[in-house]
Amino acid sequence: MTKKQEINTKFKNIAFLCSDKVTAKRTMATLVSKYGNCDAAQADVLVPLGGDGFMLDTLRKHIALLRRGLPVYGMNQGTVGFLMNNFAKDGLLERLTKSQAAQIQPLKMTAQTPSGPVEALAINEISLLRQTSQAAHIRISIDDEERMARLMADGILISTPAGSTAYNLSAHGPVIPLGSDVLALTPISAFRPRRWRGALLKNTAKVKFEILSPAKRPVSAVADSAEFRNVTSVEVEQVHGITFNLLFDEGHELDEKILREQFSV
Repeated sequence: MTKKQEINTKFKNIAFLCSDKVTAKRTMATLVSKYGNCDAAQADVLVPLGGDGFMLDTLRKHIALLRRGLPVYGMNQGTVGFLMNNFAKDGLLERLTKSQAAQIQPLKMTAQTPSGPVEALAINEISLLRQTSQAAHIRISIDDEERMARLMADGILISTPAGSTAYNLSAHGPVIPLGSDVLALTPISAFRPRRWRGALLKNTAKVKFEILSPAKRPVSAVADSAEFRNVTSVEVEQVHGITFNLLFDEGHELDEKILREQFSV
């Protein structure tokens, strides 16, 4: 068997997915005409075409397939595309074969709302955000031990290493190397304690946020882009039984992207 035949065999069935953007739809039509297309359930690899938001939506939508090890190779048709590869219509099969996998485990959020408990997964971060002009007042417990009786802030977030360069970094949280087995707990515009900059937690930690005075100071909980309003408490932990395999081009692996972010100005 030739090298080209080996490549074609490994990724014989490709499922292209695209966002609602016109450019992404045009790109998908071009790629489908060149490489064909199949249903995600029969695919050897998923190739989402869009931005980081579409990648996160793809991971959540196809979680049953991804739990069985189906890899995902994103191609950027969005703005930043941190979780995506650069777009090129030629050489896709070769790029797939040479790509390197980054293994990502999501966060699970269980939030209490007026209508009952809700659950959601997040690949980047889970955020608690004030809903009104009133600052949020939040009690923080780690592994059933109270660590902060009252945080007064616009909110707080907990981030995975893969998501540490997103909202977490914008909130002045630390960039975490992939595979470091820690999570970032980062306040958002903290008022009291004013000098608290957050914490690094083991990825086995179970974090509980309790909303103080929820009627006067309502808070939303957001798992990536899924928002739940008027929460009264939120519990977060990393799910070690779910692993997403994201593929990246040689020289542009996710851990290399994260490292570069630490030296960007």
